[in-house]
Amino acid sequence: MIEKSSIESAYVRIKDHIRETPILRLTGADFGLAPFPIVLKLEQLQHAGSFKARGAFTNLLSREIPEAGVVAASGGNHGAAIALAAKRLGIKAKIFVPEVSSPVKIARIREYGADLVVTGADYGIALAESDRYRDETGALAVHAFDDDYTIRGQGTLALELQRQAPEVTTVLCAVGGGGLLAGIASWFAGSNVKVIGVEPDHAPTLTKALEAGEPVDAETGSIANDSLAPRRIGDRVFPIARKLVDRVLLVSDEEIRRSQEMLWSGARIVVEPGGAAAFGAVLAGKYVPANGERIAVVLSGGNTSAVQFR
Repeated sequence: MIEKSSIESAYVRIKDHIRETPILRLTGADFGLAPFPIVLKLEQLQHAGSFKARGAFTNLLSREIPEAGVVAASGGNHGAAIALAAKRLGIKAKIFVPEVSSPVKIARIREYGADLVVTGADYGIALAESDRYRDETGALAVHAFDDDYTIRGQGTLALELQRQAPEVTTVLCAVGGGGLLAGIASWFAGSNVKVIGVEPDHAPTLTKALEAGEPVDAETGSIANDSLAPRRIGDRVFPIARKLVDRVLLVSDEEIRRSQEMLWSGARIVVEPGGAAAFGAVLAGKYVPANGERIAVVLSGGNTSAVQFR
């Protein structure tokens, strides 16, 4: 398990490099639901557009960086976060992303000055290329989700959330490789706060792993493929999720898209598909809070070009 004290230490190390993202308190009535209270953690406002900046800075500020710099494979958000952290810390970075990565995310990685390689049909191929580069150059590989430093960094989101909204009793967040889920669950372990994962029904990485009793390959056909479809849950993540996560819910692409639309129409919030997945479970009635329950939903990323300004 990831110790709570290690998440606190990570926060001390990175707090001057990340944003303390705000929360928004509203009710289900804002979205045509019953008027139960909802807290939204607006992590799409984080540096580089997602929670991934937390894990990126934790890695780069906690580990010895070789002369060859760092290398990472990513669907897009992790790559952008590593590229930004490397730029600010003066570190060389090489990023591998698959062809399904969003043009917005690819543009961000390039904007931050990393050496970018677009390769392969999915994250697994990009990861293999990243590992090959690591072996050839000695660069430090920074995993997008399946690493203790990464999980500790993502867990700092939960530390912030608890300080901002101590009344919360349930937290919902999206699942891709599971680093964010594992970090949040590790922070709340042993408390009265339950943690719920939400993943696309066309990218059920954790659902399939729980059914099989171990990480296994899952399909990757979701509209959130560039953030929530790494093919399988992390080996390091899985035992944490199996022990500490209350349940995992599945949402359809249509429910994710509707979540994006309703967050915009009901609260003028712009998020990418992966960032909208967790709220989609609430909007679709797949998670209905009990009387007196106080839920928080993590909006994990906002790297999208879905809104046109006129």
